[in-house]
Amino acid sequence: MRCGWPVSGNGSVPDLATRPATIGAELEAAAALLGEAGVAEPRREANRLWAAIAGVRPGDAWLHREGPSDPPTTARFRAAVRDRADGVPLAYAAGSVAFRTLELAIDRRALIPRPETEGLVDLVLRWCRETGEWGAGSGGIAADIGTGSGCIALSLAVEGSFERVIATDLSAAAASLARENVARVAPPVPVDVRVGDLLAPLGHAHCRVIVANPPYLTEDEWIALEPAVRDCEPKSALASGADGLETTRRLLGGARAVLEPGGLLALEIDERRAEAVRRLAEAAAWRVRIHRDVFGRPRYALAV
Repeated sequence: MRCGWPVSGNGSVPDLATRPATIGAELEAAAALLGEAGVAEPRREANRLWAAIAGVRPGDAWLHREGPSDPPTTARFRAAVRDRADGVPLAYAAGSVAFRTLELAIDRRALIPRPETEGLVDLVLRWCRETGEWGAGSGGIAADIGTGSGCIALSLAVEGSFERVIATDLSAAAASLARENVARVAPPVPVDVRVGDLLAPLGHAHCRVIVANPPYLTEDEWIALEPAVRDCEPKSALASGADGLETTRRLLGGARAVLEPGGLLALEIDERRAEAVRRLAEAAAWRVRIHRDVFGRPRYALAV
């Protein structure tokens, strides 16, 4: 399935098979292909793709542009460029994504982590520090619900002082990607990835913190997304019922049973429904505060 970038007038893209095998030549040809396909900033994206495939920094690709391009890296790079020219999001084409201190594997099994979600992790870590949970050592159990790539769970495991982290996802495919990232990161505390619906896989665990970036779009909002998002990223991670609040409502209704007294439920929310989330939380007897993201938008709900 093509994911939305236009191609040249004759319906073709440049042939990649005849490129000279230097890094600079690869980057130039890739930038030309991406530019013809309508990708913004094609040189920058070519550099980012090369860096991700070769395992170097983007600047290193340019600095070593006169050097030879080894065949395995060249083959993977050309495939990634074709994917990107065909409308596949950059992170999927590259196969990796940066999230806070981590470099994670990513593909269509999971939603691409966004910078806004990094802010959710920040708020959780700050809450733990301010409540003194880490003053005496262990910070108990943290749970990441709907973990996708595992980005939240792994950030909490690496940057926090929890004794362990449980990550859940209804999608077995997403859970398999999260497990790959656990092996890749090798966090200092156990991260247990479980398959199941929202809070159910937690079983009898009692958590100090439950964190989630749940789906929060309506069906109409999902349909209106740009094709690169709508056609390539998992719908189950984006849309949540007629009002966009189905999953959030279920988390507010069920989290109390698996949280320690005084524990935190931290949710990323849609800015258009911040007040609706506040009302839902207060109706369920949570004490809730809405926090803004770096752009000033109401983006997070912290409830205790």
